[in-house]
Amino acid sequence: MLSLTTRFKIILSVLAVILVTGSFILYKRDATPEGKNEILIKALMQGLNTGHYQPEKVDDNFSKKVFNLYLERLDYNKKFLLATDVAKLRQYEAAIDDELREGSFKFFDMSADLIEQRVKDSEAYYKEILNKPFDFSKDEQIELDGKKLAYAKNTSELKEAWRKQLKYQTLVRLVDMQEEQQKKLDKGEKVEKRSTEQMEVEAREKVKKTYDDLYARLAKVNRDDRRSTYINAITNVYDPHTGYFPPKAKADFDINFTGRLEGIGASLQEKDGQIKVMEIVPGSPSYLQGELKPGDIIQKVGQAAEEPILVEGMRLDDAIQFIRGKKGTEVRLTVKKPDGSTKIIPIVRDVIVFEETYAQSALIEDKEKIGYIKLPGFYADFENKNGRFSGADVKKEVAKLKAAGMQGLILDLRNNGGGSLADAVEMAGLFIEQGPIVQVKTASGKAVVLDDRDAQVQYGGPLVILVNSNSASASEILAAAMQDYKRAVIVGSPTFGKGTVQQFFELDEALPSQFNPYKPFGALKLTTQKFYRINGGTTQLRGVTPDVVLPDAYAYLEFGEKEQDFPLPFDEISPAKYKPWNNGKINLTQVKSHSQQRVAKNNSFELIQETAERLKKQSDNTTRSLQIDKYLAEERKAEAEAKRLEEAQKKVPVLNVHRLQQDLQALGTDTAKVARNKEFMKDLKQDVYVEEAVAIIQSDLK
Repeated sequence: MLSLTTRFKIILSVLAVILVTGSFILYKRDATPEGKNEILIKALMQGLNTGHYQPEKVDDNFSKKVFNLYLERLDYNKKFLLATDVAKLRQYEAAIDDELREGSFKFFDMSADLIEQRVKDSEAYYKEILNKPFDFSKDEQIELDGKKLAYAKNTSELKEAWRKQLKYQTLVRLVDMQEEQQKKLDKGEKVEKRSTEQMEVEAREKVKKTYDDLYARLAKVNRDDRRSTYINAITNVYDPHTGYFPPKAKADFDINFTGRLEGIGASLQEKDGQIKVMEIVPGSPSYLQGELKPGDIIQKVGQAAEEPILVEGMRLDDAIQFIRGKKGTEVRLTVKKPDGSTKIIPIVRDVIVFEETYAQSALIEDKEKIGYIKLPGFYADFENKNGRFSGADVKKEVAKLKAAGMQGLILDLRNNGGGSLADAVEMAGLFIEQGPIVQVKTASGKAVVLDDRDAQVQYGGPLVILVNSNSASASEILAAAMQDYKRAVIVGSPTFGKGTVQQFFELDEALPSQFNPYKPFGALKLTTQKFYRINGGTTQLRGVTPDVVLPDAYAYLEFGEKEQDFPLPFDEISPAKYKPWNNGKINLTQVKSHSQQRVAKNNSFELIQETAERLKKQSDNTTRSLQIDKYLAEERKAEAEAKRLEEAQKKVPVLNVHRLQQDLQALGTDTAKVARNKEFMKDLKQDVYVEEAVAIIQSDLK
């Protein structure tokens, strides 16, 4: 059977013959960008429609999806295009499918011409508006959600939208400056006390500098950059993980993926003109600093004490250039939290601390000894057979905890974004006798069942697996298998819901030599497979719903695969043949009932539930006052609520937790390792979710 990569190359070779002998004749035309782009789009569409797990029907309905997605990305905050511009573009709304078949870019060229002209026009707006003081006593509001805004009918309306945006940004800076001055005065520092009027002038100057920098970068955006945005609106209609990587972006991806880059260790996504944090890399500076979370939107990037740069509306690869940097240097990220609040997060760039990515264990001594293993990711060193593998490491931790007398085990997969599928299968095998763990299916092929073939059970006692909305991919596979076998109680909040597999195809390798004058073309990342549970349901979209769902501060916010544009659907195939563990003796009805009773009496969970409701309310409220007193009142109320939860968390009962002696000895006198261990223990001792997992084991799994 041909591999998918080989089949992909054959398909594009056939396409090459069509291009050469058809209406497009390679050697009878100059090597112009237009010629290259025609080859590129036809090659991409051929690859998408033959290699994707679930190819789209390229028709008028597909065209409308592409049109709306591209328009949203072209001007998400509706600060450039006029309603009349959008009306002009709409003539192509149902014609993009025809253009793709022809290899035409008429719609794209019109959109690029329009946005480039409107960007030039708007440069005069911000300079004119920021030349005069703002009146912050006037009672008016601004809408911050681009989806709720309408395109301006005329230039006057557009200028008014710009005025409000610039006023808001100046207000935020003014308030920050006032608070910074007050903090210094409260500390008794000698500072020159400045009036609101003086600060307002400086705040406007800072905003103007931000926009000067922004427009200098916008001037460097070329047609190929814009074309990549358009092409990705096409690929993302197939699913959010399928995408086109032009040569430069593919090189950036390779650097990030291999971990050679010194930076902050966050996986970012450009969505709706915003830079969104998707995942925090275990052991990275962001992971160790602790404040940057998935779902945060990066608005500005500052280098140490320098004035921050606005990255909203910036291409992802351009934004990354500002976030990257040398080890030991500081980057200050201004982020918008899911509740709408803004926070400045300082992170010192560094390489990944690999010890933090590995499995760590501890022993909780309550009425009984309960083992705890934290697994940040499913890591594997495929280049070195003697390297670290998560399956083998968890096996070692289980053995150490068993030797220490554990009578129950908590496996913590919270914020575990996945990784090695083979290690997830091996890890599941530690807790069951041999049997199927996951099913993997290609579009055309039969589902392949991946089995644990080791009949030995390393640990057969009570097991709780902790998950949350950031548990994805391999984490979901392990949790789902243990749930289907009724081997463990899954506790926490519903998981991310990514049940697809992607593969990179280098277009330069796939296209034959007659296209060499036009190379490089970049790469296509295609969704080629889907994961299915052994019960037949996919983990795609729905993820894993825990047996015991606990209150979660982010429970009501938009997060996970279901919130992406055009995710692949949930579906089912035939279940694999498997036998529940110990005849499925876990009484889940009793487990849930007892847990609900404990949670109802737990003040911490009550506060977490209140926080979830507050965050949802704040997230839904996307308007802000431009009147300084009202704005301050809103911000102080949000800060007070956040502080109340923070203070309440300090009152959580402290679990009796300690590291095993051999782990403490391994720390030695390395001060950095000792400090990280102290932080690990501090968080674990006051973790209400771990506290409830302990109670479940002691109450219902004996």
